[in-house]
Amino acid sequence: MTVLLWGALPYLAFALPVAGLVWRYRYDKYGWTTRSSQVYESRLPNVASPVFHYGILFVLAGHLIGLFVPASWTAAAGVSERSCHLFSLYGGTAAGVPAVAGIALLVYRRRTRAPVFRATTANDKAMYVLLLGALVLGMAAKPAHPVGQGYDYRSAIGPWARGLFTLRPRTRLMTGVPVLHQVHAVVGMVLIAFVPYGRLVHMFSAPVRYLFRPYVVYRTRDPRQLGPRAERRG
Repeated sequence: MTVLLWGALPYLAFALPVAGLVWRYRYDKYGWTTRSSQVYESRLPNVASPVFHYGILFVLAGHLIGLFVPASWTAAAGVSERSCHLFSLYGGTAAGVPAVAGIALLVYRRRTRAPVFRATTANDKAMYVLLLGALVLGMAAKPAHPVGQGYDYRSAIGPWARGLFTLRPRTRLMTGVPVLHQVHAVVGMVLIAFVPYGRLVHMFSAPVRYLFRPYVVYRTRDPRQLGPRAERRG
């Protein structure tokens, strides 16, 4: 079970999204969308959607820093272990609360607005369950193991996660991890595997290039600014 959960499941969780993205790009390009329901009701999404997206972006950034920045690097930078744990606790909570609040508002909207509810699929419901489960479990794991008394995730989960990318997963490190952290990790891997098969696939088509596009130059219609030649042409 240790090898299955912490040695095989992570690679399966990364292989399934790759296969799903290739399949959807080749055979389901028109389905590569958020399936937005804003046309039915737009007041709540104007609040809930930005709150959720900003929250989840900070959650992802925190996971990347916590898992892939070794403790030796932060120690060399003069950041104590306690400071790292406090930042993880309070920063993670500050990011998780708006993400959960945004999802809660979106779920409330889907349940109370009849046209939106009719447009909700089983795939959407599974996505909300996985997202909420991963967020709530991650937020609950920190207070359950207080700083200075609980589990140091950077001594086990971090090295295990980094070992996956060097094809040397240290599966035995995960055997001593508290159950809440283990369940959070498993739900997170299932969520990663699920991404290309639902509406979350839209994250891979985010218009990042829009931020770096050149300015759009509009030509004036005022002949006085175009010169006499343009004025003669009418």
